[in-house]
Amino acid sequence: MKNNNKFRLDAWGGITLLMLGFYGLFLLFPLANLTAMAFTSTETGRFSFEHFIRFFSKPYYSSTLSNSFKVSIAATATSLLAGVPLAYFLTVYKIKGKKLLSILIIISSMSAPFVGAYSWILLLGRNGVITKFFGGLLGIQMPDIYGFGGILLVFTTQLYSLIFLYVQGALRKVDNSLMEASANMGRTGFRRFFTVVLPLIMPTVLAAALMVFMCALSDFGTPMLIGEGYRTFPVILYSEFIGEVSKNKGFASAIAIIALAITTVVFLIQKYVGTKKAFSMNSLHPIEEKELKGAAKIIVHAICYLVVGISILPQVYVTYTSFLKTKGVTFVKGYSFDSYVKMVDRLGNSIRNTLIIPVVALACVVFIAVLMAYVTVRRRNLVTNTVDVISMIPYVIPGTVVGIAMLTAFNTRPILLSGTMTIMVIALIIRRLPYTTRSSVAILQQIPISIEEAALSLGSSKIKTFFRITVPMMASGVLAGAILSWVTMISELSTAIILYTGKTQTLTVAVYTQIIRGNYGIAAAMATVLTVLTVASLLIFNRLSNGKEITM
Repeated sequence: MKNNNKFRLDAWGGITLLMLGFYGLFLLFPLANLTAMAFTSTETGRFSFEHFIRFFSKPYYSSTLSNSFKVSIAATATSLLAGVPLAYFLTVYKIKGKKLLSILIIISSMSAPFVGAYSWILLLGRNGVITKFFGGLLGIQMPDIYGFGGILLVFTTQLYSLIFLYVQGALRKVDNSLMEASANMGRTGFRRFFTVVLPLIMPTVLAAALMVFMCALSDFGTPMLIGEGYRTFPVILYSEFIGEVSKNKGFASAIAIIALAITTVVFLIQKYVGTKKAFSMNSLHPIEEKELKGAAKIIVHAICYLVVGISILPQVYVTYTSFLKTKGVTFVKGYSFDSYVKMVDRLGNSIRNTLIIPVVALACVVFIAVLMAYVTVRRRNLVTNTVDVISMIPYVIPGTVVGIAMLTAFNTRPILLSGTMTIMVIALIIRRLPYTTRSSVAILQQIPISIEEAALSLGSSKIKTFFRITVPMMASGVLAGAILSWVTMISELSTAIILYTGKTQTLTVAVYTQIIRGNYGIAAAMATVLTVLTVASLLIFNRLSNGKEITM
């Protein structure tokens, strides 16, 4: 084949330019517009730092930064403490019910965090079921679920599963000969884990920790519901934009730029540390599961069941309450389908939108991802590298910032998209494309280029070779990324809450608004529908991938 290190304006060159134009219009332009507003004086219209000075000079705003860092760092630490050992136990040892535990962990990871916050309020709130049980029956005062502790609990039970998925994927690449060699040298149990296994998977642990930190730092639904007086940065960002969108866009834009700067710095630090510690592993002989005996077997099983049981409890309880009769904001005795009937009558469009918007976005994501993966791997040059770098920018941008940037950029003519389903589809494409692109790149790198060369030598065109030969061979990697993109799309809140209207409201937005309004029965029914959609997606993935487990 020809040297692909230079950009050529052929079919693939044209596709690369189209991708560059897409990102330029729907990502770079909104971010540039947001930056311009952040540095423009409201009164004079000239370049100014007044919005940033206002933020950092008032403790009401600046304290939210330290609050967000505290709870995000704490959530990352507790998620690592729960996720890393759990992944190790379920990979190295024979655990009864392992397959069910893995499914439950994935289900807990795919639900919206604010649903967990809502569930824990029902369980441990001032009038929660567990609170009443221990207080009334045993006379034990339960700790306050609101504030820092409640946010940390929700983040940990929600986000440890990401650590689990990342680490489990890395452990499957560790060769069993390393475990045997360490055992022969007297390194077993916890000593082997800390001196052999953990250093091997450290780059993955760092990547997982970054993901958890980013998710915790950018989530506003959980602190909004359960934080009470503990104000975090995303809550202020959302509140200021919604409250001042018609008065002072510049200040809201400045807060968004601060959020973008913070997440970018954290990402670059992680990339630097991860690169310094990076190395490759090839697992010819995967780790063989070992049978535990005695007290160790009881302790490991207890830890696995306890961690998974606590994490899945919110989803189970929400599903249960969706079948209870409700009266105002309280659940009363008796069971019925009233909440589901009311959900369909009042908010049936939300269910339709939750299917239509993500489906359209996912189709675009899959199509763009395979094209982007190909030009990144097979046509690597300055232009394709630029597209690849730009495509990863949404990976580090909080969803609220993406929503604000797009709404402010496309709220006037000539490109008026605000209030339409189109802007929500584009936002989902921008945010979730990196997941499918990365998995597509990974699988394409394993496909020998000689197969494509053979097809070309037999007279096939480049585009025909790509769609008839290359794409079918990429199917497994594309499928894995698509499923991950899909389940995150249907549970998306941070971007949707900024962009939605009454006609484009999705299930996650509807659940959030119903919780705020005190319609707990309808909120529980909608949250259950989201869980069912997630489980169905995982079952489809399991069927199409012949039982292959999801890892990251």
